[in-house]
Amino acid sequence: MNKEGLIGERELKAFLESLRGRVPELIINELGEKLKGKKLTRDKLKELRRRILKEYRNCLIEPGEAVGVVAAQSLGEPSTQMTLRTFHFAGVREFNVTLGLPRLIEIVDARRTPSTPIMTIHLDEEHRKDREKALEVARSIELTTVENVAKSVELDPFSFSIVIELDEEMLKDRGVTVNDVVKALSRLKGREGRIEVEGLRIVLYPPVKGDLLKLRRAYERVMGLKVKGIKGINRAIVRVDKERGEYYLVAEGSNLSAVLLVEGVDPTRTTTNNIEEIAEVLGIEAAREAIIREIKGVLEQQALDVDIRHIMLVADIMTINGRVQQIGRHGVAGEKLSVLARAAFEVTVKNLLEAAARGELDELRGVTENVIVGSTSMPIGTGIVELLMKYGIG
Repeated sequence: MNKEGLIGERELKAFLESLRGRVPELIINELGEKLKGKKLTRDKLKELRRRILKEYRNCLIEPGEAVGVVAAQSLGEPSTQMTLRTFHFAGVREFNVTLGLPRLIEIVDARRTPSTPIMTIHLDEEHRKDREKALEVARSIELTTVENVAKSVELDPFSFSIVIELDEEMLKDRGVTVNDVVKALSRLKGREGRIEVEGLRIVLYPPVKGDLLKLRRAYERVMGLKVKGIKGINRAIVRVDKERGEYYLVAEGSNLSAVLLVEGVDPTRTTTNNIEEIAEVLGIEAAREAIIREIKGVLEQQALDVDIRHIMLVADIMTINGRVQQIGRHGVAGEKLSVLARAAFEVTVKNLLEAAARGELDELRGVTENVIVGSTSMPIGTGIVELLMKYGIG
């Protein structure tokens, strides 16, 4: 300790060492970072130690506490106050995003594809500060089809051709040339067909051999033919983060694996609201984090405050088997060992019949099955301890 009565580096290390084994390593490391360079006296350090241990003890769960029931209540009750509407994405007329209760249902049902897939695409150091460079990345990501850059696409049954009139303004806006469109159409042309180009007018003669039905199919394929961009990303716009002073992209649609490979994209911060896709591309731990982030985001948008540990428990249960599973009869509830717990959720008769046919035994270890049979001693709280007493002397 120096003349001012402040602790030195050695005493700070001793203080952190004294917490080891009493609080998690993560807390100790974070505390060490926060206290670096801080002016603390020995008395203040003692008070800090007392408060840390008290707060940590208060955060611990009592043995036998019904964490599942508490988490279900903590999430279920606020969700009754949530809205049922789908809102426009803030400040962007073109985008819709599912919020409130419908989005919460999507998450816990582990829907393979969300009703409104959205990606938040962050850019690397070179592209995030310049709007023009950010626009270049947006154009390279945004899916551009022939329909997007054409004024008109007409079918000519007399010459068995498809006539495409390109829109010069849309070509410029999407960063596409006439040659790009011709290159895309050449995939339909094949060896037998041909393409004629005159300014912004393109005539495609597909290899249909006088078959009107085939010509019609070729016409439908032309409309959705990819010229540029990534499949699944229908729109990408540039937005600015004023706090960080950088540009980023918001995309309608999702294709995480392809977007992460695009030059200019920061793969460490780019996210999607498609949890199943995150699990496939980045793994189950990333999917767990995404579930927590998405549920927390939905609740915060509705100004609802739920302790994150309840959300974490839901995410843990949904990903415990190494894959994202719904909280329903095809997922968490359907995989319970208890016959009565499975029967209590949905399709009661089916579950009971199958269990009877297999001769299953229910050991009444969970809450649901004990409630059903009217048990007064459930294995939660005080019921988890079986105390045997011997009466008499000696």
